[in-house]
Amino acid sequence: MTSTTVRDLGVLIDSDVAMQSHVSRTVSGCFAVLCQLCSVRHSVFDSVFHSLVVLLVMPRLDYCNATLAGLPVSQLSRLQSALYAAARLIHRSSRYEHVTPMLRDLHWPRFPERISIMAPRYLSDYIQSVADSNRRRLWSSSSSQLVI
Repeated sequence: MTSTTVRDLGVLIDSDVAMQSHVSRTVSGCFAVLCQLCSVRHSVFDSVFHSLVVLLVMPRLDYCNATLAGLPVSQLSRLQSALYAAARLIHRSSRYEHVTPMLRDLHWPRFPERISIMAPRYLSDYIQSVADSNRRRLWSSSSSQLVI
């Protein structure tokens, strides 16, 4: 039986290298931890709660960020939603409040910046999305393939 995903160092790689299974598992793991933390939010001090969120959620989001370089916006927005939920939980705000001041207060960059900070420069210089290359008008430009 063949498998459509491979796990290497904890990163799930799809057969088409779209990273959908890795993003799905990361986002669901982050939201599971945030739900558990929500139940203890009123039992601990704010500084302790902030530390718990940073220690239990951020490593999941930041682990192997270099592999996420060049992902489509739809995948990055799913990861971004987990980051937004963590910021809102720390600040005890509703989901309808604007999250940019909260991220600025926590000194957390948004997800594309997180990836560019973590991705090694020597890799990001040599790998680009097909959509970003000079093949814009081809059918393959809408795929998640990479040009090396």
